[in-house]
Amino acid sequence: MISKELHLAVALDGAEIFSIRQLKALVAEAERGRLDFVTLDDSLGGTPRLDSVLVASAVAPLTRYIGLVPTVVVTHTEPFHYAKSLATLDYASRGRAGWFPVISSDPAEAAHFGRRTITGRSADLVAEVADYVEVVRRLWDSWEDDAIIRDAATGRFVDREKLHYIDFQGKFFNVKGPLITPRPPQGQLPVVGSPEPWTDLVLVHPGEHIVTDGRHVFGDLVAYLGTDASRRTRDTEAYVFAGTPTQLAEQLLAWAESGLTGFRLRPGDLDIDLTAITQELVPILRERGAFREQYEADTLRGLLGLDRPASRYAD
Repeated sequence: MISKELHLAVALDGAEIFSIRQLKALVAEAERGRLDFVTLDDSLGGTPRLDSVLVASAVAPLTRYIGLVPTVVVTHTEPFHYAKSLATLDYASRGRAGWFPVISSDPAEAAHFGRRTITGRSADLVAEVADYVEVVRRLWDSWEDDAIIRDAATGRFVDREKLHYIDFQGKFFNVKGPLITPRPPQGQLPVVGSPEPWTDLVLVHPGEHIVTDGRHVFGDLVAYLGTDASRRTRDTEAYVFAGTPTQLAEQLLAWAESGLTGFRLRPGDLDIDLTAITQELVPILRERGAFREQYEADTLRGLLGLDRPASRYAD
């Protein structure tokens, strides 16, 4: 037995998913295992794939508890656009959305848009993400929670005094606001990503130790749990585990003792390793008192133990 329960998530590789029916089956399997959330990969180049936010919105009404965290490439997109589409996802999922903002540093991807030249990853691209996240958060706060009144007698749908200009002016964006979508059910969608100050949940190499100011820290690894341990991922930078579910359970528990609060497992083979996670690994962790039997909350913030923040513009 361990003193705390772990959080578990799985990554679904968008390059391998080309239908809502297939995605629904994968997310449903993850939900049967009572996992916290799934991340949905996306990119602007390379292997063709479906838009992560759109497919998350499509599968959201078909699930009930599991969190949905799409990858959002922020480098060539506008924060107002994604503030609206991610808020919509949170409504479609009834409060189970998160987001994973990433950088596009590929010159070929920049050429798709033709608006600026990108020569590789730079300090400006990293700083731009910070501004992007801040703008999105302010836009979500631009509606107070009780701004919608739906007063048929007076014909007033919203209380205009509870909608706010954000008047953001920065190096990369100037956004007046407010958003045209009401504040999301969670208030703020959890941000998953690297150990930057603006993330709520940090993904790290499982052997890495960082200071996170009380935030969740998830070890991020590829998992091969079938009998064929010779299978290997295309991602040469990832930590790769190849072994049995029992061996992985022992390894996760050992890492948890060093301070990790959870893990994002990236199935090496979706058809084999996802079910090995939900049907073999999870029961082993439950036997050790390290994973939930049932969902205790119906929002992603609730599953992660995060409070729902008030709008910064509310009195």
